[in-house]
Amino acid sequence: MRENPDLPRSLLVLGGTSEIALATARRLIARRTRTVWLAGRPSPSLEQSADALRALGADVRTVAFDALDPASHEAVLGKVFAEGTVDMVLLAFGVLGDQARDEREPIDAVRVVQTNFTGAVSAGLISARALQDQAHGSLVVLSSVAGERARRSDFIYGSSKAGLDVFTQGLGDALYGTGVHVMVVRPGFVRTRATAAREALPPTTTPEAVATAVERGLRRRSETVWVPGGLRVMMAALRHLPRAAFRRLPL
Repeated sequence: MRENPDLPRSLLVLGGTSEIALATARRLIARRTRTVWLAGRPSPSLEQSADALRALGADVRTVAFDALDPASHEAVLGKVFAEGTVDMVLLAFGVLGDQARDEREPIDAVRVVQTNFTGAVSAGLISARALQDQAHGSLVVLSSVAGERARRSDFIYGSSKAGLDVFTQGLGDALYGTGVHVMVVRPGFVRTRATAAREALPPTTTPEAVATAVERGLRRRSETVWVPGGLRVMMAALRHLPRAAFRRLPL
């Protein structure tokens, strides 16, 4: 397959065991990517993920990374960028939490927000600065349609994603014209192992579909990607629905 210069030759994945991230890495390896850093908490799953990507022909390295330890991010990510050019950073870590439990145990709710938002702000700013120093590269951030409007069933998770989404948009504006491309990805309900026990809200999607949309967004230099694309229209309607009516929806 002919290489596309809009796609990365080197990829840093923050959240190296994420099914969406791994599906994206597989797709990019099939097109152009040759070097991958998988960053995450050391575990057999992280090593297995690395081995699976190596089997596809990529040079894969694992990096010990903890979203809940922002004080370590500068050193950890600095070492990766010191090893060579990074064409793309995929920020894919996050936790769903348990809404009922998190409402009863505020410390658990804080952990969701610290992982999904605070950790992402730290890692995102550090990665953005390194990409800016290179004068090129893409920062792709996995947000969620859950951040578009607070729902009774998952407002803690949704609020963390809302913060991440707004942060990413602002960061993209700050980096406009520097050569760094920032793209926020807003999937609907993604069918993964992590969501297997949850009731799916249509329209649903898959890690592979998100990976396809990420590739398309990179080729187009998109700033926002919805998966599936029809969510853009649906959420535009829901966003402006009066709260009294929104509360009655089975969401």
